[in-house]
This record gives sequence, C-alpha cells and structure tokens, in this order.
Amino acid sequence: MLTRAAKVMGAAFALSCSLGLATASDLDGVKRGGTLTVGSYQAPRHLNGAVQSGFATAIPSTQLFASLVRFDDEWNPQPYLATSWEWSDDDKTLTLQLRDDALFHDGEPVTSEDVAFSIMAVKNNHPFQPMMAAIDTVETPDPHTVRIHLHNPHPALLIALSPTLTPILPKHIYDDGQDIKTHPRNMDEIIGSGPFKFKSFQQDEEVVLERFDDFFIEERPYLDKIIIKFNPDITTLLMSLERGDLQMVPYASDPIQLSRAQDNDDIVLIDKGYEGIGSIAWLAINTEREPLNDNRVRQAIAYALDKDFINQALTAGFAQPAIGPIHSSSPYAMETNQYELDLDKANQLLDEAGLKANDQGERFKLTFDIMPGVPALNKNLAEYARSQLKKIGIQVELRAHADFSSWAKRMADHDFDISTDTAWNWGDPVIGVNRTYLSSNIKNIV
Repeated sequence: MLTRAAKVMGAAFALSCSLGLATASDLDGVKRGGTLTVGSYQAPRHLNGAVQSGFATAIPSTQLFASLVRFDDEWNPQPYLATSWEWSDDDKTLTLQLRDDALFHDGEPVTSEDVAFSIMAVKNNHPFQPMMAAIDTVETPDPHTVRIHLHNPHPALLIALSPTLTPILPKHIYDDGQDIKTHPRNMDEIIGSGPFKFKSFQQDEEVVLERFDDFFIEERPYLDKIIIKFNPDITTLLMSLERGDLQMVPYASDPIQLSRAQDNDDIVLIDKGYEGIGSIAWLAINTEREPLNDNRVRQAIAYALDKDFINQALTAGFAQPAIGPIHSSSPYAMETNQYELDLDKANQLLDEAGLKANDQGERFKLTFDIMPGVPALNKNLAEYARSQLKKIGIQVELRAHADFSSWAKRMADHDFDISTDTAWNWGDPVIGVNRTYLSSNIKNIV
C-alpha cells in the first residue's frame, strides 16, 4: 500500500497523492483580473459535485457552487454560506445560521430551503454514502436557519458540508421531478452561488467559467475567468505548461513528468492544499476468488513486494509508503502491520495454504488488470508485481484496458483477480476510508 504526495504537478505512492504544477510567475503575488488556464488529465462526466465524486468534477464544481463551510490549512471550519453554527448538548443537532446576501447566478437568493434540498440530495445520491448516513431530517424554521438532526453523533459532518462534498444547489432548478443524477442542468446552463458562473462545457475538451460579479464575498474572486482544458496525455499537458498555454496542472502524478518539471526553473511543484485528502494506492484483490480468499495468500503477495523499491524506483521518490488505510498527512493517521520484503516468508505462507509448487515451480496463475492512467505508475507497477510474484511461484498475466470505462466495468462486475486502485481520504476517515472497508458498501461499482 502506498500513499501519494500531492503537487500541482505531482504525486506520491501512498500516493500521499497529488502534486500541482504551476508556472513560477503565477506565484509571485495576487493580481486582480486575468484568466487562469488549468490542465487536467481527467475529464468530468458533468459538473455537479453533489452526485459525483472525483477531482475532475470537483475542480469546476467548487467554483460554481458555494457550500456551508470551508476549511483552513489546519482543518478548522470557516464561514462560507453559513456565518455561524452550534451543536446541541447531545451532539445530535447542528444549527447553522446563513448569510442573507448570497445569490445564485440567476439572481435568486440562497435560502435554508436550498440548503435542506441539497443536503438530502447528497445523502440520497452521492457515492460516499457513509458521510451522510447519520442524517435523519433537515429542518428550516426560517429562510436563514438550518437544523440538521442526526440519528447519532457524527463528528465528520462539518467536513462533509465543505465545497467538494456538499455544494448548495438551487432548489428552484433541481426540484423539478427529474433524476438529479442525470439532470440536464448538470452539464449546461448550470446555476450555483459560487465565485464563478458557468459559461460553457465541451465534454472531454474544456470548461469555461466567468467571474460572478455579485459573489457574496467582497472583492472576490480575483480572476475574471477560469478555463479548464482536458487532455489524458500528461506529457502534452506538461508541454503546454512549459509553453505557457497552461498556468496550472493539479493532481499530476506521473513521476517521469514530475522529474522533468522539477528541473524546469519556470515551473513550481506545490504540495500544499492536499493535506488529509491525498490518495492512497493499493493492490485491489478479489477476495471472492480462490485462492485469494485465503488471507495467507494475500499476506504472501504483500511480503513479495518491496514497497521501498516501488517508491524510489517506480515513483522516483515522489510517493511515500502508506503506513495504514488513512493518509499519512491526516491528523487521524495510524500505523498498521507493515509487510517488509521477505520472499522466504511469502513462500512459507503459500506452502501452509497448501499451494505447493509443481515441477516448473508454479503454484497458481493470476490475471493482473492494469488500471488505465499513468503508465509509469500503473503499468510499471503491474510489470514489477509480475516479476516479483513469479519468484514465489505465482504466474501473472497482464491485461490492459483501452480506457477507464472498460477497466471500471470489470472492477464493478467483480470480474478480476487483482488490480491497482486509488482512493482519496477526503479529510475524514468516515468520508473517504471506511467506504472501502464497510461490507455494507460492497456494490457493483468501482
């Protein structure tokens, strides 16, 4: 298991993950006006973060839609649409007071009815079901007061009410009887109350956002326009950054391109802003299949892989070994059992599992499905795993996929032996971690 480090072009393999790349001149100081052009190697299906997870959606969604609270770099909640909030003595009711000057981009005021509608829309439709599971009802005693009633105390609730996870939607647009997950206003004529308003969305090409002059925070935003361009080829994105066609490439994770960017004085690697939300990458093992349903076999696979080699050689030092299921930058990080490279131990466990080697030294065969994306990570890791597992008698066949959708379908159908996967912590283990480990969350999804 690895964790990725984040950089605005960047990554790590606990993928402590992601780096952002930015041109150096963009970091000299705040300047009012102008256009920021951002490059992304993932394109969103639509722009409504209330019903879709992932950074591809989050980048435009958090600019289009405001939320109740924001968080600083110390994970302290800050006012946004909510000016104040208070917990009841039993921690089962959260009362929030809303500001009275917030407008949607079509001029309609933001009220408690919009907030209540949005919270229940997220609860009923967002892929991260555990983060809102504790919510019972949402009460709106007046246009600027919201009371969220819980079945049980839920310390992660405020983080769940942040921009990426609970954008506040206009009820007068989305409460029209249509399925919110496929609503046409997720892709066109999008209305929010965030700092930028919708201009255009060409799927797989670009999103254009323009400054909302009536945004409720005085003198914000600084920029006139944000353009997000999509290209699955990270090399092309880096070349565009070098030419000045782009000013930022967030969530970059290709170690080859990160190393190249690191040597360019005009590009800055930024690892701030990803604390606690960074991703963890791991081998995804189908425990429904024999012999992978035997924990000794899974432990043998773990002992056969050298995490230090993966970090230093395959990710060029841009990643860190994961010490547990919670990202190492999180205040909740905890260390679990570590599996150091030990081929003798691996062979011993396989023998104990009754998987004796034949005359050719083979114990059994596996298929490794290569997750599409960054070849220097996914493909190289698969090839490394194949060579290492061969040393303990496991024959591995690699299976490539033309695109993310074909890989995702195989994962969702549970039609695989082993693959790689990456998940984000999203600030609190209840939101981003236990969705991976809860048996009640076993579904036909990635």
